[in-house]
Amino acid sequence: MNAYPPIDEHGIVGDLQTAALVSAAGTIDWWCAPRFDSPSVFASLLDSEKGGYCSIAVDTAAGTVRQLYLPDTAILLTRFSGPDGVGEVADFMEPILDTEPTDRHRLVRVVRVVRGSLTFSLECRPRFDYGRATHTLDRADDRTAVFRSPTADLHLQTTDPIVLHPDGADVTARFTLSAGERAAVVLTTTSAGGPVSAAPTWEGIAEELDRCRHFWQTWLRSSTYRGRWRDEVNRSAITLKLLTYAPTGAPIAAATMGLPEQIGGERNWDYRYTWIRDASLSVRALMDLGFTAEAYAFRRWLRERVEAGGTVSGEPLQIMYRVDGDPRLDEVILTHLEGYQGSAPVRVGNGAADQIQLDIYGEVADALAQATDLAAITGWRTFAGLIDWLAGNWDRLDEGIWETRGGRQEFTYSRLMTWVAFDRAIKLATEQARPADLARWTTERDAVFRQIVERGWSEQRQAFVQHYATEVLDASLLLMPRMGFLSPTDPMWLSTLDAMDQELVSDSLVYRYDPEASPDGLRGTEGTFNLCSFLYVEALARTGRLQQARYAFDKMLTYANYVGLFAEEIGPSGEQLGNFPQAFTHLALITAALALDEELDRAEAEPPSTTTRSRG
Repeated sequence: MNAYPPIDEHGIVGDLQTAALVSAAGTIDWWCAPRFDSPSVFASLLDSEKGGYCSIAVDTAAGTVRQLYLPDTAILLTRFSGPDGVGEVADFMEPILDTEPTDRHRLVRVVRVVRGSLTFSLECRPRFDYGRATHTLDRADDRTAVFRSPTADLHLQTTDPIVLHPDGADVTARFTLSAGERAAVVLTTTSAGGPVSAAPTWEGIAEELDRCRHFWQTWLRSSTYRGRWRDEVNRSAITLKLLTYAPTGAPIAAATMGLPEQIGGERNWDYRYTWIRDASLSVRALMDLGFTAEAYAFRRWLRERVEAGGTVSGEPLQIMYRVDGDPRLDEVILTHLEGYQGSAPVRVGNGAADQIQLDIYGEVADALAQATDLAAITGWRTFAGLIDWLAGNWDRLDEGIWETRGGRQEFTYSRLMTWVAFDRAIKLATEQARPADLARWTTERDAVFRQIVERGWSEQRQAFVQHYATEVLDASLLLMPRMGFLSPTDPMWLSTLDAMDQELVSDSLVYRYDPEASPDGLRGTEGTFNLCSFLYVEALARTGRLQQARYAFDKMLTYANYVGLFAEEIGPSGEQLGNFPQAFTHLALITAALALDEELDRAEAEPPSTTTRSRG
């Protein structure tokens, strides 16, 4: 087993309540259960010795390994090929369609050989609770092993010809398959003391596989996207769905925690929670593709958060929650884990939960503005109360979209999104004829606008800047045109985009900001931010720079891994960095593709003489 495979050499499988990463070597090195934000069963991605894993590997050293998904599904194939033969492992988790949470989750691994003969080695070494809990091996027979810990159990069941052998409290096996032969490994997590499932049968596994394939292909048929990048958009949509907790409709930011923004650095965060911002934008991206059920479920979850109150920050909303809406995300450092390639500290929980980030009210309003169900009296009263509160609280310092730990500022993006909150609320009240203090909302909206133009604009830089006390640029402001604050051809916006080109863009890849020029309270550096790189594509497209936009988009797609997944950032050598896969990146890919398709279609429909405004 490779101690630390590259972050991008993974695929993801999940059942809409939890998810696992499978490396290109056939190793499950990350799986938390029974929820995304639960303690881990396997976490060797964060400590190769203490984290735990389940591997299925070919004994032959020579050969190649490739991963792919069955078309339009979340069924992952890891293919091994070499001089002795060709084989594959199919990993999948059947989606749990019941809206109630469950402690029982099942991951199926089907091994088969299609040519020649291959010998495989199986190792299952769980390490519960991030490696903090000990476990015992309760071995029922040669094909069943139960790993029991104080907090959870893992059941391992196999089919012929796999025979399990104890290795301390773990198990191993070695088996040979020839062309046309197959074997299965079934992993089931339960609460402590949970009953063991019936022994797997090939008939049952085939039915599970068919149901899994049918679910994903049927779900994807609801997509209205017919553009130029269907495979990439479909994969991003499936990834956003995989990262959504079905019982509540809450999307998480990423499947992992602790994966570094810089190898060996301290920028290692837990992203297995629901950020108001990320989730609102994720659901908007899915809705733009025609997935309305996901939008409805998230809006319901969002209204419940507004009505519940009780935030740790003391605000009406806090920036992130657990998938069940719990606002408590106490941050703890797991000192016993060395971190990915020695990148410590490893944090579980997220201390940024009590930060003030005023932009979230704009993202909430923008998400709810798409809702017809908001016309209900209870929903409107809740929303209107939130806007009334914002009218008296928008003009404060906050930590900003990037959750800096270097002190509060008057961030321009935060002000932009409070303008969005008032703008969307006024439109909703007017369109739906709902009671509202429209005079006050309009006054505050206009005050925000004037403040941004007067204080967020730098005459020296001829650009909108990160916050009012700096000349530093910030890529979050790429959202200005999309949010309707400025026209994409406004001279102030074009000048801002040009300034970003010069300071933040490197070969079409975009940095969030310059941490050296604008200290964020953390040591080290980071890579280019994939969200911002796709926002840049969208901004270029809307501005009319279509050749430049399309070239930047196509280049960004080359940084995806071989199954179309992105982490949070791209490092200096083109490697993926940060938590994986990242919802922010995939939602931005979708919106960039939609914008680029729309502008390309418009340009192709125009007479040739009118398309010369594109440059790049």
